[in-house]
Amino acid sequence: MFLNDIKPAPGARKPRRRVGRGIGSGFGKTAGRGHKGQRARSGGYHKVGFEGGQMPLQRRLPKRGFTSLARDTFAEIRLSDLERMKADTIDLAALKAERIVSRLATEAKVVLSGKLTRKVTVKDMGVTKGARAAIEAAGGAIVDNRPKPEPKKSETKAKEKAAAAAAAAEAAAKADKGAKAEKGEKGGDKAAKGEKAPKAAKPAGDAGSKGKGK
Repeated sequence: MFLNDIKPAPGARKPRRRVGRGIGSGFGKTAGRGHKGQRARSGGYHKVGFEGGQMPLQRRLPKRGFTSLARDTFAEIRLSDLERMKADTIDLAALKAERIVSRLATEAKVVLSGKLTRKVTVKDMGVTKGARAAIEAAGGAIVDNRPKPEPKKSETKAKEKAAAAAAAAEAAAKADKGAKAEKGEKGGDKAAKGEKAPKAAKPAGDAGSKGKGK
């Protein structure tokens, strides 16, 4: 027996049904499509899940959760992963070399999970507050030489507005203090010269009452 002698069993492969080839074929005239309607037309189309216009099942069911688009490029590293690594200086390249993270990863972050008993140096990676404390408690260090992101335009504008408002308020306070100081100096000069303060005018009602009494 040879490979070129192998053939499918009789009846396993049937010829494709040729529809619309006359009455003798058994599928003449309408070719098994029935009479009229969307499915009887050439190019008749029903998209997957279409239910005649009513709300389809995939939209009636509630949705829960989502699939992160950064699942392949962002990786979370546990302290237990750092514990079983061979390298003492751990960065993204070392993690890829020991197959702790995917080769597609572009960013990694160390989280507080598991125990760390050996001294390691975490380089150019994100570290949570708890993980930082655990690494430093074990005698390790964290080195981050990554360039810091530039502040957004909206943040810089808000800072500029706040600084301008503070400067304007300070200038107004200085001007108010200067005006008060000038008024105080003028009052002191008048007192030194012996000028009398003008008497207050008597109200008209008092004069009239005196005249009536006389």
